[in-house]
Amino acid sequence: MNSYGKTDTGNKRSSNQDSIFFSDKPVGPLPNLYIVADGMGGHKAGDQASKMAIDIAVDFIKKSTIENPIAVLKRAMIFANNEIYKKASMDPDLRGMGTTMVVAVASDSQLYIANIGDSRLYAIGNDIRQITMDHSLVEELIRDGKLERKKGRNHPEKNIITKAMGSKEEVIPDFFEIDINPDYKYLLCSDGLSNMVEDDEIKDIVTDSDDLYDIAQALVDRANYYGGADNISVVVIAS
Repeated sequence: MNSYGKTDTGNKRSSNQDSIFFSDKPVGPLPNLYIVADGMGGHKAGDQASKMAIDIAVDFIKKSTIENPIAVLKRAMIFANNEIYKKASMDPDLRGMGTTMVVAVASDSQLYIANIGDSRLYAIGNDIRQITMDHSLVEELIRDGKLERKKGRNHPEKNIITKAMGSKEEVIPDFFEIDINPDYKYLLCSDGLSNMVEDDEIKDIVTDSDDLYDIAQALVDRANYYGGADNISVVVIAS
């Protein structure tokens, strides 16, 4: 696999509370590893939460001897959640901090994905498909049939997250497994991209080039062009 990632503060925020990690080389027992995390809970707390989540999860994976990708990701994310929760509980300045996280591992023609929160993974080629499911109030309303999806983008409670790392003592990620299509690219992103740029436009940008650096830069530039209301993070993967 080949990848490139970029994170940007955007136009409206004073700091970047997103963190990313991408490695095409083995990380512990995993053949590769790709992560986007979007911190929350105020300036200082959000910065720490996303960075802690990635640092702790990656370190856990490096030391792991478990070969099953889903098992490794599950244990790493649960452990990182517990550590963030404990730190937030002990420090009043960090109380309420949390982070989203979306993780992907490519192995044996399969893409293994885990997520907590509303950072997403898309499969993009002839079409664009959101593989992960947002843990958000708006997504719950849509699934319950109480809100049309096309109205969800501008909903006043769009940013309310129903599940985040560090918010509770125990949080279980969702897991997905899909076949890798060699003609497709895979995009991990924070909501700083998905809230600003429509899915069809994301697809057009990703399929317009085979240069992953150019794609990542173009996605960030487009989100900023539309206002850059939040931090923007992307990791683009191709086989």
